[in-house]
Amino acid sequence: MGRNILILGGARSGKSSFAERLAGTMSGKFSYIATAQAFDEEMIDRIARHQAGRADYWSTLECPIDLPSILDSLAASDNIILVDCLTLWLSNLMLGDHDIAAARSALVATMQRSSATILLVSNEVGQGIVPDNPLARRFRDEAGWLNQAVAQAADDVWFVTAGLSQRLK
Repeated sequence: MGRNILILGGARSGKSSFAERLAGTMSGKFSYIATAQAFDEEMIDRIARHQAGRADYWSTLECPIDLPSILDSLAASDNIILVDCLTLWLSNLMLGDHDIAAARSALVATMQRSSATILLVSNEVGQGIVPDNPLARRFRDEAGWLNQAVAQAADDVWFVTAGLSQRLK
């Protein structure tokens, strides 16, 4: 079976850079699964910065919704897959009114059967103040449940803050 690695952290904590460096220590075929959708200029710029800083050996695939299917298609043992990021994927699912619990279960099941090494980047959003509106509170809750489920299925879990990484599991 493959190896599943969850990398958590806040916004601009260095989690994506850490995930890329960690993956770079491995050997295999490198696939970068980007879940972001560019709906505005700020997001277009953010995506461009991520792409510009990425090493040439990454093959980038865009997957805003059907993450389990694309992971299944890359399940071979020689694949190193970096998913960036789970919270953007969750946002896309919520905006599309998808069944979040079913998507979360499908992701975990895919992780557990894959022979690939999968690095999953996700934001830790539950450490701040309680959001002031129902949608933001639902997002925070869903992100927490998603991170818990993925962490349970992961072989390794890292927390990154201020560019410093700490192994949790």
